[in-house]
Amino acid sequence: MPGHSLDTPLIEVVGDKVAKQFARAFGTVTVGDLLGHYPRRYAKRGELTPIDQLPLGEVVTIVAEVRSASTRQMRGRRGDLLEIVISDGAGTMSLTFFGQAWRMNELKAGRQGIFSGKVGEYRGQKQLTHPDYDLFDDEAAARMNALAWQNMPIPIYPATSTLPSWMVKKTIDKVLQGLGAVPEPLPEEFRRRHGLLDARTALQQIHAPGYIEEVEPARHTLRMHEAFVLQAALLQQRQFVRMMSATPRPAGRLLEEFDAGLPFERTADQVSVGERISADLVGAWPMNRLVQGEVGSGKTLVALRAMLQVAASGGQSALIAPTEVLAAQHVRSIARMLGPRLAPEVMPTLLTGQLPAAERRKAALRAAAGQALIVVGTHALLSESTTFADLGLVVVDEQHRFGVEQRETLRAKGSSPHVLVLTATPIPRTVAMTVFGDLDVSTIRTLPSGRAGISSFVAPVGEKPAWFARVWERVAEEVAQGRQAFVVCPAIDAATDSTEGVAAEEGAEEPTKTRWGVLQAAELLAGHPSFRGIRIEILHGKMPGEQKDAVMQAFSRGEIDVLVATTVVEVGVDVPNASTMVILESDRFGVSQLHQLRGRVGRGGVPGLCLLVTEADAGSPARARVEAVAATIDGFELAEIDLDLRGEGDVLGDAQSGVRSSLRLLRVVADAELIATARAEAEVVLAADPTLAAHPGLAAAIEARVSGAERAALAKN
Repeated sequence: MPGHSLDTPLIEVVGDKVAKQFARAFGTVTVGDLLGHYPRRYAKRGELTPIDQLPLGEVVTIVAEVRSASTRQMRGRRGDLLEIVISDGAGTMSLTFFGQAWRMNELKAGRQGIFSGKVGEYRGQKQLTHPDYDLFDDEAAARMNALAWQNMPIPIYPATSTLPSWMVKKTIDKVLQGLGAVPEPLPEEFRRRHGLLDARTALQQIHAPGYIEEVEPARHTLRMHEAFVLQAALLQQRQFVRMMSATPRPAGRLLEEFDAGLPFERTADQVSVGERISADLVGAWPMNRLVQGEVGSGKTLVALRAMLQVAASGGQSALIAPTEVLAAQHVRSIARMLGPRLAPEVMPTLLTGQLPAAERRKAALRAAAGQALIVVGTHALLSESTTFADLGLVVVDEQHRFGVEQRETLRAKGSSPHVLVLTATPIPRTVAMTVFGDLDVSTIRTLPSGRAGISSFVAPVGEKPAWFARVWERVAEEVAQGRQAFVVCPAIDAATDSTEGVAAEEGAEEPTKTRWGVLQAAELLAGHPSFRGIRIEILHGKMPGEQKDAVMQAFSRGEIDVLVATTVVEVGVDVPNASTMVILESDRFGVSQLHQLRGRVGRGGVPGLCLLVTEADAGSPARARVEAVAATIDGFELAEIDLDLRGEGDVLGDAQSGVRSSLRLLRVVADAELIATARAEAEVVLAADPTLAAHPGLAAAIEARVSGAERAALAKN
């Protein structure tokens, strides 16, 4: 009788109670989901875990040996307390059980097993209270070859307090025993050429290896499965987009007049990327392009030229920005770049939730009637009440701030509109291939001429407290020369620790408490002798939209000397006279966030200065991040450093909903070559068999791996 398949609901194999436990803990619904819950490491039955290295407060799984067992009457309550002492040969810890003296019969001295629980401490000794455990079967061991048994690997799984590793292992063993044929996602010839295992063997060896040498071939095979299925899904999505028909948007008078009036030469990269986009806009299918470029490299110019090309045929463009401040600034800079002749024709219009009701209605009417050919906004663009007469182009600024659902909501307001995604966060090649494999990627590397550059310095005030005073003297010196400065803090108010905009996904550690909030820094500067006569203002995300915009405009006009802010100034704020950026507690921020913030200065002819204030210890990962940013202004180099420092789990981020953020064995840095191999082969397969009719195993794997919401997410991207 054939066994169960990867698609079989888990409840049918392990029963209702256990299936519900796994669904709650890990989101596993099918047999395939459970078998995709891979071991994180392997222990040996002869391996004893160093007890002194167990972290307090964390749930651990250890292999250890029972040394002694004793019971005593509990104080103040009925029943016995059972205390078991286990050892790793060097250190010891205790296991405590209340009212369960019967466990002495099995937890005898000399028994070895796996113990799982939360590490606590009692009278200076580490302990596990009411741990789960699974003792090694001595009788079974006697029947097996002693040496083979001693060295047989024990898979240690990602676990929870309710589902310890040994219980995960027992459940997976049960599922494996009855597992029938497993579909092959890889083409047979490709699998043989690369010496890969068949799918069934790979699953068997990763979960139940007979010896440790079986693990790596299984891991390698399953990594290739993951890469191949992901790349095939992304390439298939690209095919879906190319099956849609798009309205051609040829360039016209508006773009010609705009180019003729530019007071500067476009950089070589701006020209080449612009030509690619221009060709996309007259293509047979909708453009789906990501443009990445350094802060200040001219992405907005490239996007505006695309919007003018669409406007030539009466088409509208919608630009969605992550913040009200940035949306308002985009409208102003677009109007300024268009000039008094072209702006009235294009009618750039701001549409945000903070606009007064009358202004918002007027803006929505302009969009609906097709009068506004460029509409810039925030999430207000996504509301049902916002409609367009002829939406031809969707521009997404700072893509990592928006999920695929939001992008699709906007895209659905037109008939297969073109999509242009902008990011100032440079993306390493392997991440681009893995996360944005369905988008065409263009890069603007060269910065416009005339930039004075930025000097960056670490101010390690923990080791050199006098440097803190010097930071403020330096800011005052810049202001005395008629320049302006930003002071960025990780929180609004350190007293309440209301952290705002510090990117936890950036890998920044969270110290126990914020030292500096906007309110504290502003208060310090207001009373600082060097800041007499210096105009200081604050800016943070909890201020009303109108007030935020008024502060930014006043700063842009030079009416404020020092702006003390949260990361609300991280993207898009353009004040050419701003020369200095001070980032307090810079170790709380991630590499790309620090780089973005630094990019707010040195944008005009004024040299930029970035002072990264930190109390992080020399040699710590937090300090390494800050020093990496100070060492180079090349964002692409920093993106690679960032990837090495914190791993791709955080780089991918969960805003890229679905398959891209749920890599299991695949690692985009370590497996770059493997991903490239998988992509090349997937291209060959899909070119010959677009519907995957001859590759049912791959089609099934894509359906299972990229199911439901993930498939929708890919389609919407």
